[in-house]
This record gives sequence, C-alpha cells and structure tokens, in this order.
Amino acid sequence: MSASPLDERRADGGAPLLDIRGVAVHFPVRRGLLGRTVGRVRAVDGVDLAVRSGETLGLVGESGCGKTTLGRAVARVLAPTAGAVHYRRADGATVDVATLSGRALRGFQREVRVVFQDPFSSLNPRMTLLQIIGDPLRSHGIATGSELEDRVAEMLTRVGLSPRYLHRYPHAFSGGERQRVNIARALVVRPRLVVADEPVSALDVSVRAQILNLLRDLQEEFGLTYLFVSHDLSVVESVCDRVAVMYLGKIAEVADTAELYARPRHPYTEALLSAVPRPDPRLRDTGRRVRLADDLPDPAHPPRGCSFHTRCPHALPGVCDVAGRPPLLGPPAREEDGRRSVACHRASELDLAGLDLTEHP
Repeated sequence: MSASPLDERRADGGAPLLDIRGVAVHFPVRRGLLGRTVGRVRAVDGVDLAVRSGETLGLVGESGCGKTTLGRAVARVLAPTAGAVHYRRADGATVDVATLSGRALRGFQREVRVVFQDPFSSLNPRMTLLQIIGDPLRSHGIATGSELEDRVAEMLTRVGLSPRYLHRYPHAFSGGERQRVNIARALVVRPRLVVADEPVSALDVSVRAQILNLLRDLQEEFGLTYLFVSHDLSVVESVCDRVAVMYLGKIAEVADTAELYARPRHPYTEALLSAVPRPDPRLRDTGRRVRLADDLPDPAHPPRGCSFHTRCPHALPGVCDVAGRPPLLGPPAREEDGRRSVACHRASELDLAGLDLTEHP
C-alpha cells in the first residue's frame, strides 16, 4: 500500500517546517492628544518554537497569554516586532517569513493559511460560498471561470457540504457549517501549514467532534501540518501530537502530548491540567485543583525575574523573583532527551501532578 501524503511529510527528516526564533510582537500604548507612545504591550516576547512536518502542534494557555497573536505572526497576518520565523518551502529552501514582502509574501500566504475562531464574523455576509471559497484561487492566479467553480464545488464536497450551496450566503448555514466553509476557504489552495485558531471554541459541543474529525481526515488526505491554537486542553489532548504551553508571551513548556499530560514539569502546566473538568462527578472534589494566586499580570509591565513567580506556589525568594534581570519565564528553556523543553528554575526537583488520560476517553 502506498504511503499517504501525511506519512511522507512525517517521514521527512532534517530541518523543521517552521522554526521560530526569538519572535516578539509588541503593541504600542499611546496616550495624550498627540498619541505619544508611553509603553508597549508584550503580547509575544521572545518565543522559540519548532513545528515539524506532518504534525499537529497544540499551542495552549489562558486568555491573554499571546497564543493567538503568535499564530497570526506565524501566518504573517501580523508582522513580528523582532525575531525570525524560518519556513522551509517545498523545494527545501528556507525563508525568513518576518522579512517577506510583495510577491514573496503572497507566495508564502498561499502555503500557510488560517482557520479563524469565529465562523460568524469571519465570513463576508454579502458574498456567496463561491465567492468566499473561490477568492483565494482568484487572488493567487490559480483558477478562474468554470475551473474555479469546479474547484470550489470539489472543496465543498471534501468538507461535507453539497455543491448545490455554491450560490448561497453565509446566513443560510449553521455555525458548524460555516466553520466547514472556513476550512474549505483555507484548504482550497492546497497549503502546507494551517494555523487553526480556536477552530471549535465557538461551536456547540455536539458539533465539535465532527469538525475535529474533519480536520484529522483532511490532514491525512492533504499531508497538512497544523498549528492548533486552543485554550481547551481536552480538545488539544485528542488532536495534537505535541503541546507548547504559553504564559505571558513566552513558552513555558513543550513536550509530546501524552508525556506532558502525564508528567508536567512546569508549575503553570500543572495548574492548567488541574483545571480540566473530570467526567466522573465522584472525582471532582478530590483537592487536585491548583488555584493560582491573582490574575494574569499586565503584559505591558511583566514581573521582573520569572514572570510566573507572582502566581507560582513553588517560587523561591531570591531565585525566581530576582530583580534587575529582564522579564523571563524561568531560565532559558532546557531540553530533555531532545524532545522536551521547560523554562523553570526548579523543573528537575519538583514532583508535579499530571492528568490521568484514562479518565478522559
């Protein structure tokens, strides 16, 4: 039996498909009549991360941690303030996405597409499905006329919608159907990498499994690589090969999904996992919940030292809260066995509680 496109992508060794180095996205804070810049919001602040060909990498964290901003910087919806995003093209050449412009940027945006979170606001209500899904084909000069219509009809079929819907408008569809349209628009140009930004968070629970199964099937069929942005760790566990945990614009921990869920090494990861709902009501009040102090700090004024120390139950005075050093999330992330990294001063000595995946089928 011949290998699928996804098997071929996963077997492709060498450099990662996407290599993010020191990426930062800062937004200016302006005040006064003249709009003078008085500070900067560090939405993403020095991220290092690699995405392998054919995998689904989950990017998780609480609201405001910068995961959506990072996903948009990867797709060049936003331009990074600093750092490099090295993308390996199909011909093996590597380009820095952060420096692309003009025709080169358009070529990259054909290969890296985004599925946005809200299926209602991300579709133009004045455009038919033919116009919405066909627009990338037209703008990239791939197809026009009857060929464009045929490709859109084929893509609708691939995502589980009837080609008879070509001339209907978004208001005629449910949330799950609109998200299928969003997916069709992203995949119609046959990209290599898809940034899925909370693709099921706005959907009913009964529809989520259908969309997740669709994404898995399309990944296998087209050999896709996913950067899967989500705050729902139950969803991430079911679809992702590896998980990167993000806190206040930085990466706290990266590991294979099963390993991270069973044996977290960063206290913030432990806290996130403890908040995952348990399906058995007899197990809900067992004291396993890690309750963090305070709210997420202001990203315009992150704490000195380890940026998590103000909420961390394991922080050591004089170690984690050392003033005078730039804002960090623990020490530089260290690798373990080449497959895991964690940014915590006490990672090697802490015994943190994981999540029993047998409770979450």
